[in-house]
Amino acid sequence: MKKRVLITGAAGFLGSHLCDRFIREDFFVIGMDNLITGDLNNISHLFKLKDFEFYHHDVSKFIHVPGELDYILHFASPASPIDYLKIPIQTLKVSSLGTHNCLGLAKDKKARILVASTSEVYGDPLVHPQNEEYWGNVNPVGPRGVYDEAKRFQEAITMAYHTFHNLETRIVRIFNTYGPRMRLNDGRALPAFIGQALRGEDLTVFGDGSQTRSFCYVDDLIEGIYRLLMSDYYLPLNVGNPDQITLNDFAQEIIRLTRTKQKIVYKPLPQDDPKQRQPDITKAGEILGWQPKVTREEGLKITYDYFKKLPEEDLYKLPKEFSSNKF
Repeated sequence: MKKRVLITGAAGFLGSHLCDRFIREDFFVIGMDNLITGDLNNISHLFKLKDFEFYHHDVSKFIHVPGELDYILHFASPASPIDYLKIPIQTLKVSSLGTHNCLGLAKDKKARILVASTSEVYGDPLVHPQNEEYWGNVNPVGPRGVYDEAKRFQEAITMAYHTFHNLETRIVRIFNTYGPRMRLNDGRALPAFIGQALRGEDLTVFGDGSQTRSFCYVDDLIEGIYRLLMSDYYLPLNVGNPDQITLNDFAQEIIRLTRTKQKIVYKPLPQDDPKQRQPDITKAGEILGWQPKVTREEGLKITYDYFKKLPEEDLYKLPKEFSSNKF
């Protein structure tokens, strides 16, 4: 019998790449997504496969999956400011109620579960680079608190299930990741810059552009996640690329890549936006033997080529509108 894995958030950027990876590893893959921010186009190529099933379901509600499960990867959550500022309640629910439901399912199925946390648990960090022992600098009642605190709670309840129920759990803290299937309108720097360049618009930098980000190509991240799932390590683990760059320099890289002549324009820095973001991946190297392999130059070219092939209407597509009374 093939091993069976449930992947929540399967139609999202990372979730869809995880589905691909586990199919290649000869798993039976069950994808689950409520499609609030996910896109079925990301996984449409999998529907014809006998080893793939899809459930249109909100994990914040009771989860039922028939049959055995060996692994669960919980990746259901809005992950960009443009989303979680519009649907704050759903953002909180998917990482609290949704994580509780996934942990309960893992306990019932005796499955190992990996939950997707984020570098945002470090908030606007006072320690640089950020290691796993740093507890963070987070404003719980600021606009980003709905995401930051949801993920911090997610880690806490996951560890509680590990210690109280002896559940096999894994926690990955994901740093900025990019690659094909990102949404151009998700509000993060990389797709925003490329989208503006393709539309012939000036590139918008918030603040003075001195803040740093570290970008990890999606294939490298998926490899790190897979290794963590298969490891014996249960504490939170950073996975990302420590090659940091200022947003000013990054905008210039995008201008050179796209061969456009736009200029950089500056707007006020959003509240609680982190000034520095760089992972300390010492533990990932020691425990998983993992290091990112794809350079930013290589990854950006692949990502840009993907965005160039999108239909023109996608370049001008506005972010999804969400009905608040649904949540």
